[in-house]
Amino acid sequence: MNWNNILPNLEPSLQIVVLMVLLSMLPMVIVTMTPFLRITIILSLLRTSLGTQQVPPNMVVIGMSIILTGYVMGPALTEINNKALIPLSNQRITVPQAAVEAYKPLRRFMLKQTEIKDLAFFYRLSNSPNPKSPEEVGFRQLIASFLLSELRTSFQIGFLIFIPFLVIDLIIANILLALGMIMLSPTIVSLPFKLLIFVAVDGWSLIIKGLVQSFN
Repeated sequence: MNWNNILPNLEPSLQIVVLMVLLSMLPMVIVTMTPFLRITIILSLLRTSLGTQQVPPNMVVIGMSIILTGYVMGPALTEINNKALIPLSNQRITVPQAAVEAYKPLRRFMLKQTEIKDLAFFYRLSNSPNPKSPEEVGFRQLIASFLLSELRTSFQIGFLIFIPFLVIDLIIANILLALGMIMLSPTIVSLPFKLLIFVAVDGWSLIIKGLVQSFN
């Protein structure tokens, strides 16, 4: 992906237009090219497994996801700032060149998190020859395979999170059934126990640490 070939020798006014277009695509970049997707899905599945409905609220989940994304992407963001944003603000490089420099650390991050089988699948789907080096990996194949890998990993981790809470629900349901309390919803009784166990094992700390370490 070489923006210098796509947008050569742009006038300064057109470079500003391109920059505004790139900035308008920033939310899509955050969702599709960063850890945001995995973190958001796992936190949402955690809330569902606890059975707390809208606690924490969606705004809190999104806020936590953005903060953790910034933490995980810290080295990449530093490189983008040093090699793309600062030179662009000092007018040492053009907007297309800044886009190329900003994409490089994102590409390295996505390649580390992408499974080879997903990348090979999308290359077969597009009838394209397999790349001989990471630098030759195509933009659309990398984005698609990265999203597929992230979705798979997110639901695998979410499944592991669900298991202990599901066991608690089953135990409470069997106890209520043995006591003949059929009309009482098991989820109402199991919720305090799940919250108690989650707090006792410092669940938030375990989840956050596990999320961050899953990207290493």
